Amino acid sequence: MVTLDLKGYLKENKKMVDKFIDDYLPKADVHPIALHEAIRYSLFAGGKRVRPILCIASCEAVGGDIDTVLPVASAIELIHTYSLIHDDLPAMDNDDYRRGRPTNHKMYGEAIAILAGDALLTLAFDLLSDKELNSSLDSNSLLSIIKMLSSASGSAGMVGGQAADIQASGKELNLPEVEYIHIHKTGALIRASVCIGAIAGNASNDELNALTRYGECIGLAFQIADDILDIEGSRDEIGKDVGSDIAKEKVTYPSVIGISESKKLAKELIGKAIGAISTLGEKAEPLREIARYVVERKS
Repeated sequence: MVTLDLKGYLKENKKMVDKFIDDYLPKADVHPIALHEAIRYSLFAGGKRVRPILCIASCEAVGGDIDTVLPVASAIELIHTYSLIHDDLPAMDNDDYRRGRPTNHKMYGEAIAILAGDALLTLAFDLLSDKELNSSLDSNSLLSIIKMLSSASGSAGMVGGQAADIQASGKELNLPEVEYIHIHKTGALIRASVCIGAIAGNASNDELNALTRYGECIGLAFQIADDILDIEGSRDEIGKDVGSDIAKEKVTYPSVIGISESKKLAKELIGKAIGAISTLGEKAEPLREIARYVVERKS
């Protein structure tokens, strides 16, 4: 079996996603300047691009082409960044730092931060509807991708999970209730990233089912790992204040089942994710390595 240089793989694909986004976005000196500066400030703040890279890796795992999937993968990152800007706002998590830098609203004010998030969400679907940029995708596949991404981003997915998370603050929840928040707030967009890559790569039904299960497992594991990092990480590692979940009385896996059981569950989920794609062969090796990285990362 070929040994994958995961660090190199992540770096190379991040570079491609960053270049595509940089070329696509309005430049910072385009009017209204403050808005476009704010958009670029958060987009190029050093994110790992896990979601678009998962999309790319999933497409490649089923024999797809990176040039076909790059626009839709980049659209996913626009949506993810919008969610982070809004998540940091005083009305939500009220965070001062993100990725080691002041959050968007701390730099540009709440109004511009809200509008920057709004613009990114809109730009994502503008990108997806660009016929020329997505010329390699047939219309049915593109419609399926748009439907999947909108569902994963809205009230049935990420936004719904965020709403449930806000309403749960300070309350005692049981494990299924915590799982609901995590699956929707974080897991939905990660699962969609994997499935969208599969659709862009013309996956068979069996391949799509396997990758859907993979995405479900790593999506939940990713958020559990984040919960653990909020307790055991450092500000230098995670780029924001440690212990914010506890301070804000957020409901997390460690707060319900403890650190040890949370770590155990995250590892079990990664094992299930890797098992789900056992039939996909060597082309799926990046997905296997990314799954392991999810629970081993320090940021």
